[in-house]
Amino acid sequence: MLTDTDRIRNLLGRYCDLMDAGDFDGLGELFSGAVMAAGDGPPFLTSGPAIAEFFRAGTQLHDGELRTKHLIANTRFDEPALDGTVIARSSYVVLQAVEGLPLQPIIAGRYVDTFGRDADDAWCFTERRFHVDLLGDLSHHLADPTIADRPGS
Repeated sequence: MLTDTDRIRNLLGRYCDLMDAGDFDGLGELFSGAVMAAGDGPPFLTSGPAIAEFFRAGTQLHDGELRTKHLIANTRFDEPALDGTVIARSSYVVLQAVEGLPLQPIIAGRYVDTFGRDADDAWCFTERRFHVDLLGDLSHHLADPTIADRPGS
């Protein structure tokens, strides 16, 4: 039987699977009730469709694939808040291998994700805050690699 933390970890894993598959519509559905923010800044994406478009417009495909492997590790859970939400703090690393370049880490950082319950009482993302700690060669991943150099990235 799955615990609540198992179900939340499954959502984190689902994000990785959808991202690596380039399933931007699936990402929009996964984050349909969530907002997204860079670091401690205000949310800049506030709906599933906006999140799907953000990933679609900002990510390069190589013959229809991202050629990435997103990894989330070291997830720690805060005690549930009075409203029942749970915060999970994780580290992430993204690996990429494209023609002419070896497998390499391209970015690493932290996610601070808040989870709540949807109308069906299932766990869902309500907020994602991402922090970039280390940057590698993003020139084959981001549609505009200078995004990583902007404040809040």
